[in-house]
Amino acid sequence: MKVSSIGMASLILPGCMGASKLPAKDTLAKKPNIIFIMADDMGYGDLGCYNKNSKIPTPNMDAMAAGGIRFTDAHSPSAVCTPTRYGVLTGRYCWRSRLKRGVLNGYSPALIDTQRMTVASLLKEQGYATACIGKWHLGLGSDKKTDFSKRLTPGPNDLGFDYFYGIPASLDMTPYCYVENDRVVDEPTLTIEAGKANEDGWWRKGAIAPGFKHIEVLPHLTKKAVDYIGGHVRKSPDKPFFMYFPLPAPHCPIAPADFVRGRSKAGGYGDYVFEVDWTVGQVVKALQRNGLADNTLIIVTSDNGCPGRTKIDRAHSSIVKLYGHNPSGALRGIKADVWDGGHREPFIARWPGKIPAGTVSDELVCLTDLMATCAAIVGAKLPDDAGEDSYNILPVLFDQERSEPIREAVVHHSSSGVFCIRQGKWKLILGRGSGGFSKPKVIKPKPGEPEGQLYNMEEDLAESKNLWSEHPGIVERLTNLLEKYKQQGYSRPI
Repeated sequence: MKVSSIGMASLILPGCMGASKLPAKDTLAKKPNIIFIMADDMGYGDLGCYNKNSKIPTPNMDAMAAGGIRFTDAHSPSAVCTPTRYGVLTGRYCWRSRLKRGVLNGYSPALIDTQRMTVASLLKEQGYATACIGKWHLGLGSDKKTDFSKRLTPGPNDLGFDYFYGIPASLDMTPYCYVENDRVVDEPTLTIEAGKANEDGWWRKGAIAPGFKHIEVLPHLTKKAVDYIGGHVRKSPDKPFFMYFPLPAPHCPIAPADFVRGRSKAGGYGDYVFEVDWTVGQVVKALQRNGLADNTLIIVTSDNGCPGRTKIDRAHSSIVKLYGHNPSGALRGIKADVWDGGHREPFIARWPGKIPAGTVSDELVCLTDLMATCAAIVGAKLPDDAGEDSYNILPVLFDQERSEPIREAVVHHSSSGVFCIRQGKWKLILGRGSGGFSKPKVIKPKPGEPEGQLYNMEEDLAESKNLWSEHPGIVERLTNLLEKYKQQGYSRPI
């Protein structure tokens, strides 16, 4: 595992200098605020700090990386959004739930069992105020089809969040409306036609609330998040808060606000990523303005890879053809794929005085690790039936000496349910093809051909040389480890 510190003082945000390697125990006595910002469909190669050839300016996220730590081998637990959101909040792989493939829609019932511990309920027990602002996409209510004229329970408030404000699912999924706690703000009583290419940026036909405009959603949610921070300081200045801020962008519809139009060289999609960066900047400024920046752990990541669509052409990877920008960078694959372009994510964390500025880590981590890490921050012990696939990554954040990797392995999962396991440099895929959006999705092996895929990720980041036939021992070992994780119901030490 390699960890390096980079001298980028000119880009470091205020308050990021002087971090120590091993914070004393008493420095964690005052519980930090925790903000987890998760973009929707933002690619590994979109950020300038990850891709020198990116055609999208991302000054705020780049500055966060300069002032904190940037992971180069962080992964979402799934290559699509609902399963990743489940994993982030529960610390458990979603394929252990009823959702084995694909995603929920805007009318789906709640996915997370209200008896299951979430990051929010864990931190609430530890005295935190908890809020979720943004895209939910984990189901609302208990009916087969959610009735938005009724109370939307179970929902975020039943899973540990004191406050929720956001949209039910993806911004291209009906119904188009805002939900506050367990009620819609305005009922979706109108109907909108499907969005059109090069006009609206692709959304589905269906129910919409009066006054709801797709282009206004990200700025509106950003204001809600900023207002929450300020309001919390006024009402409960001595109480720490946890804010889960899942953004609706840059997922379809490609709907950048007017004030960011033309700010990138990657069309509407690039402008939308620039708007995501603006949102990150607004949150950081709110922390600084309210005197909270030095005692806040802020994490920025994405829920899965980017499909590479544009406002002009909805075809996968059309952005590469039209603008010469590859959201996956040097990785193979896109959103939904089992290849790394589907689930390797930008992952940046900043915590002044705790995380050494300008650190870059190649430690293998997963977004499910949020729960165990939060538990470690507050000194809580996870019960055996919570965070089954979550590891504490604080030793990496604090740049502590380690003789072994944090994780034994990470399990990847494509949109169609193809399994993959990564341990060290070896990546095993149980099947041929992408398992997602890229073609071919499935390859049926001919007699004598390898049944799956095995890659050495240290030597072959592009996953171009299948070593399945050359290393049968590694194939067997990783296959057995994956099966063990499936059968025993957990992957972390218990």
